[in-house]
Amino acid sequence: KILFSPSYKLSSLVISTDYRILLPEFNNKEIKMTPLPKSVFLLFLRHPEGIAFKELYKYKDELMQIYGRISGRTELSDMEQSILDVVDPTNNSINEKCARIREAFIREFDDNVACNYYITGSRAQPKRIVLNPELVKWQTK
Repeated sequence: KILFSPSYKLSSLVISTDYRILLPEFNNKEIKMTPLPKSVFLLFLRHPEGIAFKELYKYKDELMQIYGRISGRTELSDMEQSILDVVDPTNNSINEKCARIREAFIREFDDNVACNYYITGSRAQPKRIVLNPELVKWQTK
């Protein structure tokens, strides 16, 4: 675990063409996640304005596209059920995925740094990743 003094700086966040999550200023550290939490993370990265959990269903198709690209799964019905669970406001799946995302960053960094990269927000408010969108770089093929 890397611990920083209160004067820490943040790293930019690079999403590689093969969807690896890299932090170049932290020795190109890769943040590893399983495909579904990673898909949720990328969805929120694409929406810096934030997304209210109760409105996640509006992003179902976008999430499905991301998940399809990352997971390499071809069995649509399995994928669709996983996505439906995540966007269902009566299901705890989105909170579980957010917990996995948070853990992936806390495993590598002190929370003073990690909290900039995972999904946060007040109850009943849109949740978002607070990292400045200018620090997010999407590599293209």
